[in-house]
Amino acid sequence: MNKAIFYDFKVDKEKNKIYVDRSFNAPLDLVWAAWTEAEILDQWWAPKPYRAETKSMDFRPGGQWLYAMISPEGEKHWSFFKYDTINPEKDYAGSEGFCDENGTPTSSMPNSQWSNRFTAQGDDSTLVNIELQFKSLADLEALVKMGFKEGFAMGMENLDQYIAAQFYLRRDKKPNNQARTSFYVNFPGNTEEAFNFYKSVFNTDFVNGLQRFDQAPSDPNQPPMSDALKRMILHVELHITGGHSLMGTDAPKEMGFTVTTGNNMHINLEPSSREEADRLFAGLSAGGTVSMPLQEMFWGAYFGSFTDKYGINWMVNYQQK
Repeated sequence: MNKAIFYDFKVDKEKNKIYVDRSFNAPLDLVWAAWTEAEILDQWWAPKPYRAETKSMDFRPGGQWLYAMISPEGEKHWSFFKYDTINPEKDYAGSEGFCDENGTPTSSMPNSQWSNRFTAQGDDSTLVNIELQFKSLADLEALVKMGFKEGFAMGMENLDQYIAAQFYLRRDKKPNNQARTSFYVNFPGNTEEAFNFYKSVFNTDFVNGLQRFDQAPSDPNQPPMSDALKRMILHVELHITGGHSLMGTDAPKEMGFTVTTGNNMHINLEPSSREEADRLFAGLSAGGTVSMPLQEMFWGAYFGSFTDKYGINWMVNYQQK
């Protein structure tokens, strides 16, 4: 059973600080990843109906995250986060503020120093303590007036939904660690239609049926899903030819995704050993762009993803039986 979400927001005008304490129903490694990996941040950081889009991210002391908050009309509002200190799965700190598309800070807008601390609370809950330090009370009040409290709360509710869906989705039903290759495709909301078409062509049946978003673990502290979103496909698997499998999910705009031709399909390699995972990842990613280095993931796999030098998207996923 999910624990109740803890949320506390305090403003200290004497010290020009904001304190935010927020719990998440997920283990420490998952919550840390959600706050420090661009492809996950893009899915939850922006309050709806805005979405976040990363231009670049260099997660190391001295590095920077440069991203835009994009309105429904396509207007971009640029921000940066410069990392000063990083202690993996413990804390990180740095400066944050508004900027132009090249990362040059905007002097007319309030900037702040952030300190984020992550603490495991058992096996399935994590507390994040956030401290924002402002240069002046005027800067603090300006950010509050811009709706920071409300917008930040909405972003963290987005993260609650992401966590619930991913926890359910990533519990691999593969019965053994025999090597195999599969293909993972994303659709903006018509996965069921597409896979019924593929099913009719390959004359095979779905593995474990159609799993929908309303089958993900529910949490009364999360904002309710729309009826349309509840019926969308969370995960589906279909055997095709030559022992291969085709897997898919809906990636709707309501959850912050933007599906375009080119980012909607990955070749998913599932090697039989960790050593083979390292070899395949190193060889195929040479000269390409790594989106996630190989690492231990919260669903129990050794996982990484990249785009090779020819523009093909790959995932390497080694999971023991």
